[in-house]
Amino acid sequence: MNKKILILATTGGFLNQFEMGNVRILEQLGYEIHYASNTYDQHYIFDQKKILDRGIQIHHVDIARSPYMFQNNRNAFWQLVEIVKKYHIQVIHCHTPVGGVLGRLVGRYCKREKLRVIYTAHGFHFFKGAPLINNSIYYVVEKLLARWTDRLVLINQEDYENALKFHMKKGGKVYHIPGVGLDMKAFTPLSKEEREEKRKALGLKKEDFFLVSVGELNENKNQEVVLKALLRLRKKNKNLENIRYGICGDGFFWDRIREDVRKWKLQGTVTMYGYCTHVREILGCADAMAFPSKREGLGMAALEALAVGIPVIASDNRGTREYMRSGENGIVCQWNDVEGFAGAIEQLRSMNQMQKQQMKQACIQSVTHFQQKYTDEIMEQVYKSLEPEMRGNYEKNNHRN
Repeated sequence: MNKKILILATTGGFLNQFEMGNVRILEQLGYEIHYASNTYDQHYIFDQKKILDRGIQIHHVDIARSPYMFQNNRNAFWQLVEIVKKYHIQVIHCHTPVGGVLGRLVGRYCKREKLRVIYTAHGFHFFKGAPLINNSIYYVVEKLLARWTDRLVLINQEDYENALKFHMKKGGKVYHIPGVGLDMKAFTPLSKEEREEKRKALGLKKEDFFLVSVGELNENKNQEVVLKALLRLRKKNKNLENIRYGICGDGFFWDRIREDVRKWKLQGTVTMYGYCTHVREILGCADAMAFPSKREGLGMAALEALAVGIPVIASDNRGTREYMRSGENGIVCQWNDVEGFAGAIEQLRSMNQMQKQQMKQACIQSVTHFQQKYTDEIMEQVYKSLEPEMRGNYEKNNHRN
């Protein structure tokens, strides 16, 4: 039986960024792998050559991140149907909200092809404390689509508990994974010598307290609350001379954040690094990470910081609740609590060497459960669980022929 799977996401670089662990599993299981996305939307670095060299076939579809771009997503639906039929795809593994909707609609449409559908939800858009529209419309949509889903994979406990209440497709199953997989070999603390060298290269002085944020520049990632916290410290006559804030990432809010930095005269404190490929090095130079997202499915950037031994100042949401222990591996605030973020910066800045070392060890220990190997074990179960059904369909079709 020739097994063929289509991985679907909205942005081109999603596969490189989040799915290479699954790719390795699928290769070991003997799958022919196809990847469909909007190859023009390169939110992450999209190394097409690296993908093609592994024998993965790439397909462009007009899928858009916004569900309201109806024409694009309508085109993407029919493009996906054509791919499924042309290449005799047996499993579609969809990611991202719009990818999750289209993938399951395609699965419903391609009933004759016996297409199996896996959806990994990287954070439902309905959750405790979400706006009413999220907890009504998005909930109803997910509840309906679950009926056309063979395997539903969740990355946090709150989403998992909600998914267990859904009525899945006949024989459908729900799984909980500890994120997309943390590579603790890639994200290790810098040596003392390496840290000193890298900090010097970044223009940091020995006495500087270096705060870092990593993530797309948008409303949800909420970098603005950190800027306001720095303003609050300055108004309290706190000296910002030895505080540096580095922002790693790109996005729609780039110009807005840059203007805020200029308007609030924070140019000497804030550095915007743009999209970074050497995240470990920058995190390893930090004294703390600021992770003020309004919502997170989990938050890989924070997990990577903790793995490097860097305490996190995080907002309280269903994602960060999976791993943050306020006072142990960082400090937790409400996403809009400017005073709380300002106080957290001061608290971490004032720790002595022994306290810093204790927190560093607590940071590393707090993320061991999220290692890639634990995610891989469950994802292998997910893929293998579909094979008896696929084999049954294959044998039935051969018998008819």
